[in-house]
Amino acid sequence: MSDEPNSAPEEHVGFARDLGLFDASMIGIGAMIGAGIFVLTGIAAGVAGPGAILAFILNGFVTLLTALAYAELASTYPESGGGYAFIKKAFPGPVGFASGWMLWFSYIVACSLYALGFGSYFWELIHSYAPRVAETVFSITGEPVAVALMTVAITVSFIFLNARGTAVTGKAENVMTVSKIAILAVFIAFGVKAILKAPELSMEAFTPFLPTGMTSVILAMGLTFIAFEGYDLIATVAEEIKQPEKNIPKATFISLSVAITIYLLILFVCIGAIRPEDGMASWQFLGKFGETAIVEAARSFMPGIGIALIIFGGLLSTTSALNATVLASSRVAFSMGRDRMLPRGVSKIHSTRRTPHVAIFVTGGIVVVMSVAFPIEVVGSAASLMFLLTFALVNLSLIALRRKNPGASRSGFRVPGYPVVPIAAILLNLYLAVYQYEFDPRSWLITGIWIVVGLFIYFLFFEKGVEEEAPKVLDVTAAASVSRADYRILVPVHNPDHVETLMSLAAPIARAHDGEIIALAVVDVPRSLPVHEGMRFVHHKTPLLKAAVEHGQKLGVSVRTATRIAHRTADGIISTARDEDVSLIFMGWKGFTSTRDRIFGEVTDLVVKHAPCDLITVKLIDQGPFKKLLMPTAGGPHASLAAEFVGHLQREFDSDVTVVNIVPPGADEAAYATARRWIDKTIERSHLHGHVEPLVIESKRIASGLVKAAADYDMLILGASKEGIFSSVLLGEITEKVARFSPQPVMIVKRYEGVVKSLFRRAMG
Repeated sequence: MSDEPNSAPEEHVGFARDLGLFDASMIGIGAMIGAGIFVLTGIAAGVAGPGAILAFILNGFVTLLTALAYAELASTYPESGGGYAFIKKAFPGPVGFASGWMLWFSYIVACSLYALGFGSYFWELIHSYAPRVAETVFSITGEPVAVALMTVAITVSFIFLNARGTAVTGKAENVMTVSKIAILAVFIAFGVKAILKAPELSMEAFTPFLPTGMTSVILAMGLTFIAFEGYDLIATVAEEIKQPEKNIPKATFISLSVAITIYLLILFVCIGAIRPEDGMASWQFLGKFGETAIVEAARSFMPGIGIALIIFGGLLSTTSALNATVLASSRVAFSMGRDRMLPRGVSKIHSTRRTPHVAIFVTGGIVVVMSVAFPIEVVGSAASLMFLLTFALVNLSLIALRRKNPGASRSGFRVPGYPVVPIAAILLNLYLAVYQYEFDPRSWLITGIWIVVGLFIYFLFFEKGVEEEAPKVLDVTAAASVSRADYRILVPVHNPDHVETLMSLAAPIARAHDGEIIALAVVDVPRSLPVHEGMRFVHHKTPLLKAAVEHGQKLGVSVRTATRIAHRTADGIISTARDEDVSLIFMGWKGFTSTRDRIFGEVTDLVVKHAPCDLITVKLIDQGPFKKLLMPTAGGPHASLAAEFVGHLQREFDSDVTVVNIVPPGADEAAYATARRWIDKTIERSHLHGHVEPLVIESKRIASGLVKAAADYDMLILGASKEGIFSSVLLGEITEKVARFSPQPVMIVKRYEGVVKSLFRRAMG
């Protein structure tokens, strides 16, 4: 994409939001009630007996914890790619790539399993009701080839169905999912009828409830967890869901509730309604037949057509799960292509059908190859492991994104009990992942190889492309771009009410260094649009820049203007700071005080983290005057720089300055003496003049003590801090708490610790 203003913008083709709440719910239900319910019911019962019900309940609980994270993240960031999109946003680079790489593999394997399941059920149906046809075909091709041909046929059919359009795919999914729910409801009804005929005998089938012990329940959880994967597919098509902030959480919980309810009812009637003739326990009977247990259960308590109905239900289950998973896996590939983590062509969207047709065909081709050429039973366990690892990363991403983007709009669902719930989900998913090694050590080997190969490909082919795909910034500065000042202060302007206040606070610092101010306006455009689209809105920023220049002239400082168009406002600020080699960024921020997890906005967070120079952020509550300044001190480079700036402000506004230090309640004289030494040293180094007052206060917590003291002052000025291994990655735990709760304006100063500056400072002592 060219960055020249006169270049033609490329055409943007986006997804159509064709899916409503019912459609989204059907995608999740269709994926969850797939071949797993037919294959895994008998296996789980054979391992844990009636305790398999407990295994399903516990798996549902573990799944629910992660579903909460998906619901919040998908409603907050409704982007294609699901778990990959969230992890990539929280941990860009290799970790983000690895998550998408694993998720794409897992979905492809799931597609292959469903396609193979359809092939097997199809010939089972033909063999049961048209045996001569089946025998003729088997005699010509052999049974494995016949299954493979039907596997390829069904896969190709759904590839083309998905390529036609999301609305068509959604309608097909709705029909198949509703039909199989109806079939399973009939199965459950006949099972309940059989149980009610002899309730006492049926209840005996559940005694003992744990015939093989609790460890078998844990084993059954590991075997059946893959059946609870599917709700996450809703998040992968988030860009195609109407009102995502409302519909995604609702669809997630609807699909999970329906699926878990059906799982438990199926298992309950299978154990309670079967009457084995040889005296065998019903759970042992189910375990004996394993993958075909439901068919055998239907044979025992349903009329003759019951077997055909269940086989047909198996066909519907595999096809709906295949349809939903092809839809989801192609969106993961599309999202990775859009992020340049797969070839760029994968991210193309059909101009009329509005589907990622290239991603669909690439994914479908791999599904076909894998389903007929690889031992699916081996890679299937690896796919289950990758899902568990991905789910753990999604929960970790929730925590990281709450910290990184506290200003993000979360008008939809929010995880209750944060951060306990996501931490518990992380631990439980990792426990099951580790347990997977006991079940099948090959799963860890395959997973390790897949990740290593993927990272090798990433660093070899895609790392450079990812860096080049960073959000674009377009310089449309009309004013003179040559500066004669050695000290330059960048003042981003956005809110008209704060322009004069920001200029008034920055001006004394500029005069003290014989420097200039660069007033910056940033036009932000959505990431999905070419950056040049912002050219149409540049003129909207003219009044802001004009006001900054006029006020700067009144204050007697040199002011230049700059305008940038960027996909993210923070990128425009950081890019300008680098290009202009500024000495200080002086920016305002609104500061959130009503919501616990929102302190800095997303723009400020990114600038604080990546600023290439000294930084001042000001939480502006009023416009001044700033006659009484409170400055905490406890040493450190940030505090010394804050003291320097306080001196400039004191001379400008003729302010009274109070330098404060906090000591614990009941502190002894030695602690007070240390506090006074810090205060005296700060006053001496900052060259404060006029009225300067030392103050030592007692407080159990530093932040609360400063907030309480700040109520009597016009502004609190403090340096950034870094306390403890678990403190914030931005400005420090104490600083952030003070900024959040202070009733007065707060100025936070952060010194740029570049490599050269750090070495120079150490050399100078």
